[in-house]
Amino acid sequence: MEAIQPAYGAITLLLIAVAAVALLLFLIMKVKLHAFVALVLVSVLTAVAAGIPVGDIPDALAFGFSNTIGAVALLVGFGIMLGRLLEITGGAQVLADTLIGRFGEKRAPLALGVAALLFGFPIFFDAGLVVFLPIIMTVARRFGGSLLLYGLPAAGAFAAMHALVPPHPGPVAAAEALEADIGLTLLVGAPIAVASWYVGVMLVSRVLGRRVHVDVPEALFGKLNGGRDEDTDRDDVSGVGRRGQTKTRTAPAFPTVLAMLLLPMVLISFNTVLNTLITAGVIAEDATWARYLMLLGNTTVALLITVLVAIVVLGLREHAMADITTILDDALGPICSIILITGAGGMFGGVLRLSGIGDALSDSLSDLGMSLIVQAFIVATVLRVAQGSATVALTTTAGLLSAAAAQADLSAFQLSLMVIAIAAGATVLSHVNDSGFWLVSRFFGMDVKTTLKTWTVMETTLGLSAFVLALALWMVA
Repeated sequence: MEAIQPAYGAITLLLIAVAAVALLLFLIMKVKLHAFVALVLVSVLTAVAAGIPVGDIPDALAFGFSNTIGAVALLVGFGIMLGRLLEITGGAQVLADTLIGRFGEKRAPLALGVAALLFGFPIFFDAGLVVFLPIIMTVARRFGGSLLLYGLPAAGAFAAMHALVPPHPGPVAAAEALEADIGLTLLVGAPIAVASWYVGVMLVSRVLGRRVHVDVPEALFGKLNGGRDEDTDRDDVSGVGRRGQTKTRTAPAFPTVLAMLLLPMVLISFNTVLNTLITAGVIAEDATWARYLMLLGNTTVALLITVLVAIVVLGLREHAMADITTILDDALGPICSIILITGAGGMFGGVLRLSGIGDALSDSLSDLGMSLIVQAFIVATVLRVAQGSATVALTTTAGLLSAAAAQADLSAFQLSLMVIAIAAGATVLSHVNDSGFWLVSRFFGMDVKTTLKTWTVMETTLGLSAFVLALALWMVA
């Protein structure tokens, strides 16, 4: 569904968006209305206020909701299944123990973040986060303290790689629009992503984790093995229950658990890397072998394959198939709310995009009379805040500034820095019109206020750090 012709000017549409966000926050935080109900209600009111024809409003609501659900529901479902299998078989505990053994207890957050940076190269933010959840929560429960100390470094690492580094779709699309070299953008973006993650995420998460306490939610995985109050021993995942009943379970080996995590990453890399090579003309677009590998690398298919392998390799070691089916069925129950709220967040953002606010703002921001790299960051930030989607903000800004970039006769290095600046602007200030905001909020068991004080702050410091680094390199280029 395409954006309608804006019924109002950019200022009016922006005021409507601000009023909609304010109303949504009031309903959720003050009235205590359920987030799903509030998001749908405000989406309807926003569509009416923005001048979307009444007959088109149902389609406008379904547009953002169905697109988000289509991307999230299968991914979260398979991810939770995989996470539950890792947790119930002791695999999450084995991986957590190994990481802590290598890095030490005090460096547990750093260990999680570094692992997420490595795994985040080929995999999208939401897919990486859902696969890593059981490990994050196992470590957090074992050592105590706020979940943010362990969750934000990992989530922020996936966010940094997804936003700044090809072959992820956002920076690739921006590089294409600006005619920047994708390979050079990768070489520039990767170190900037790592540095901005350490400054804007790792250091910031230590402050946020000390100031804001978030308990480990038990809805998704229950009481994870490895907690100090569990009925299992950490070394062999066996022990004696409180009532004296002996329970024994042989945990999978570390290489087996690591292979379960690497499998979706490898499969997904088929899709992302091959798609980049096809776009660059290295591989023919109609190459059949590449298309089959890309199918295996589709996020949904990759996670499906991984769940099937995990059932055989992990589950059937000590459980009957009927028991595994029950385990997986129980894992799906708690994520219904997560999926619906995330979909409704996509609906709200979709309504804002279809209202034409992006086009109206793009027209009004087309000539800011400042350095191109600063203009790139500001335009992307405004579009990100106004309509929620980082991808839309990124691609729209790149298209808007492509002509100016061509006229400026920028070097290949400067074009890559512009891509980073745009991606940085499209990262900051994730809030209630961003479906990713709701995904993190629900997974970490945080209310809206806490998510704004933590996730939104961290996304902003991440984006600002990346922009400052890109600007510094621009000035010496």
